[in-house]
Amino acid sequence: MHPVLLIDDDGKLGEVLTEYCAQFSIAIDPALTPSAGLKKLAQHPFDAVILDVMLPEMNGFDVCREIRKFSNIPIIMLTARGDVTDRIVGLEIGADDYLPKPFDPRELVARLLSNIKRHIANGSSGESTPSVLQYEGLSIHPIEREVRVANNTIDLTTKEYELLLLLAEQPSKAFNRDEILQALRGAENELFSRSVDILVSRLRAKLKPISAIKTVHGAGYTFTLPKID
Repeated sequence: MHPVLLIDDDGKLGEVLTEYCAQFSIAIDPALTPSAGLKKLAQHPFDAVILDVMLPEMNGFDVCREIRKFSNIPIIMLTARGDVTDRIVGLEIGADDYLPKPFDPRELVARLLSNIKRHIANGSSGESTPSVLQYEGLSIHPIEREVRVANNTIDLTTKEYELLLLLAEQPSKAFNRDEILQALRGAENELFSRSVDILVSRLRAKLKPISAIKTVHGAGYTFTLPKID
């Protein structure tokens, strides 16, 4: 079973999702308030978090910021009416995915399993994956899923790490938005190009003072640091 934390003040939704998701080996643990959810997250291991935007005590964006201070766990935000502004803000502060209310539980399950699978895969190493990718001022450690700038480990979300690895493994290639979206989220999900720009901006900020990602006008984004063999 995949343990998943649900932070939503709608108790009925928690009951429905708990029953529905169980058939897909997803164990929903509901929390009605942010404080209760954060306490559970600190005390128990979870594979993902489902986080509503509209909450008592503090909104979902603030909760997402708190979680990102200590965890890179996949976060799926539930946004009202599919508001594009909510989606953009959620992605900017570190959410991995979003789903507008009302939603089909089947889509939530698909997004949960996709994000969990990707997160787990990023924590393991395939046979052809090198133990360390070393560049000037930057190193990527696929086995530990760590990124270090000037020997200091930086905390990246799943999507930020995936983007960096995608670009760094093919430094001579300029990836356009569609290629990045396809690689990071999968063609089956609803996508929008603005999310790529947000993700790149977040990643650049975390990599400072290293400047590793260049915008190639009309072509996309490319990795610029020389590799050290």
